[in-house]
Amino acid sequence: MIGSLRGHLRHKQPPQVIIECSGVGYEIETPMSTFLDLPEIGSEVFLYTHFVVREDAQTLFGFSTEGEKALFRSLLKVSGIGAKMGLAILSGMTVSDFYSCVQYEDTAMLIKIPGVGKKTAERLIIEMRDRIDQISKVPVTGKAGITESNPRNEAFHALISLGYRANEINQLLGKLDISEKSAEDIIRLALRQV
Repeated sequence: MIGSLRGHLRHKQPPQVIIECSGVGYEIETPMSTFLDLPEIGSEVFLYTHFVVREDAQTLFGFSTEGEKALFRSLLKVSGIGAKMGLAILSGMTVSDFYSCVQYEDTAMLIKIPGVGKKTAERLIIEMRDRIDQISKVPVTGKAGITESNPRNEAFHALISLGYRANEINQLLGKLDISEKSAEDIIRLALRQV
């Protein structure tokens, strides 16, 4: 219905923003990833949007990339995941991070998001497994890139090639402090724990 908006940013207070388009102010809820990318108040802004109509409310959600919008729409199709939880997931990780969590069955990373428990994380991985390939085909601009490489992913692939199973690796990496470490350092730390 309302696929995108281009206008002037009139107000921003997490998680809501108001964008004025031709004299009409649209109140939009955004994930923190989008909110932090917004320009100064008064500047021109463009957001991809998703309009949700419920019995008690009509809400417009805004995203800085098509990838975020596509992931949000897919998350809404997962049983037990509503719009607030979808925003929380997009606020807590990039599209590529979520893609990696599903691909590598990494529940430990998903549980770090407020409101996501172990059962919800497992359900997300199971139900998103088939949909994630469609999301990865959506053109992505900005910070959230599907093909983004990071040391954790490189270490994960290396440990898989050594014969370890995905859930073993995820449990192991969840216990280690791997922030700001290279792939080689992560692999060394993991092998010492085995």
